[in-house]
Amino acid sequence: MARSLNQVTLMGNLTRDPELRQIPSGQSVCSFSLALNRSYKDASGEWQEATDYVDVVAWAALGERVAQYLAKGRRCLVQGRLQSRSWEQDGQKRNKVEVLANDVTFLDGNTGTEGAAKTSKGDQTATTEEPSGKKDKEDVVIEDISDEPINLDDIPF
Repeated sequence: MARSLNQVTLMGNLTRDPELRQIPSGQSVCSFSLALNRSYKDASGEWQEATDYVDVVAWAALGERVAQYLAKGRRCLVQGRLQSRSWEQDGQKRNKVEVLANDVTFLDGNTGTEGAAKTSKGDQTATTEEPSGKKDKEDVVIEDISDEPINLDDIPF
């Protein structure tokens, strides 16, 4: 049987603040939604604007970082895979397709928006693997592109 490819890369703005919660096992899960803007020409040749909304889920340390550093309106790049879920609610079967994030890159620097005071200047990346715990370490890359000196007390290791 041939293998399939399930890989998604999205760049957009958060439509709401990330929601961080704990499942009964104690693992963290963060949910947020991205607005993806696009332009296209309609049948008359006029440019039109459209927005698509995509729900994203980030598990464990990645989800905690997203909740800590991102807020409504902030821009980010999400890499992951599509995942579908089914459940029953009020006697009706529900289905949902969402993105399970493997990597989230924070694209906004310290711009003065709510929540931005928590971040350093420059791009930030947080990476994790599946919630199965296959990867023990978390790769966090913070690139400081400012001329300000680095305070060694701010380094977490």
